Amino acid sequence: MFLVFNKQKIYTYAVSLVTVVVLFCVASSFNHTNQNTVQTSVTNQKRLPIYHVQTEENKVAFTMNCAWNADDIDSILETLKKNDTKITFFMVGDWIDKFPEAVKKIQEAGHEIGSHSNTHPHVNNLSYEENINEIEKSNDKIEKITGNRTKIYRAPYGEYNDTVIKAAQDKGYQTIQWNLDTLDYTGLTGNEMWNRLKDKIKPGDIILSHNGTKHTADALDMLLKNIKAKGVEVVRVSDLIYQESYTINNNGTQIKNK
Repeated sequence: MFLVFNKQKIYTYAVSLVTVVVLFCVASSFNHTNQNTVQTSVTNQKRLPIYHVQTEENKVAFTMNCAWNADDIDSILETLKKNDTKITFFMVGDWIDKFPEAVKKIQEAGHEIGSHSNTHPHVNNLSYEENINEIEKSNDKIEKITGNRTKIYRAPYGEYNDTVIKAAQDKGYQTIQWNLDTLDYTGLTGNEMWNRLKDKIKPGDIILSHNGTKHTADALDMLLKNIKAKGVEVVRVSDLIYQESYTINNNGTQIKNK
């Protein structure tokens, strides 16, 4: 009886020990999996530019990229003055080299100037250092003419990846995209541009246009008047975006932290 009793106890202890070891291994595996999942989620979080701003104020930012010619700048500035409106011009460094007087006129009229790179390359193909160089060289040219450096940047072709955004952020720039496109560079008429915008405009939008196109200059007056008729103020980018204490969600919407 004594021998049987000990065998049973040994068996029971052995089963208990094996059970504890198995449970411990399962728990460790579960915790390790969870930790990896969290780390992967954080590591893979994509850096995003600002496409749109969450705001209760009835205002939108109107932006104009300058990369081609400057033939229509005087007309555009006159229209903006007539409508008592200030907008943001994103300039390529090469364009600044060719048209320094246009840059001066834009700055003296009270409009905002942002960097649109130095040579308008495909920035997704550039290294971190090359991206910084593109932004800083264009900003050097802006500062030489205006006396001021900009803190906003729009990448060429609307391209971006983590390297592009990080390069800009590390140098203190906010990268600006857009959520409404006039498609003026395709040759659309003013009415065709407005048809693209009229049912979509809402507070916090960032609108894309270009100078040097077929109809932007002659359509601008109508576009501005129609936007304002909706009770929406047209402003510069820096009058719309938050400068600090914000997050950018997965849709590229900038949200003020509470």
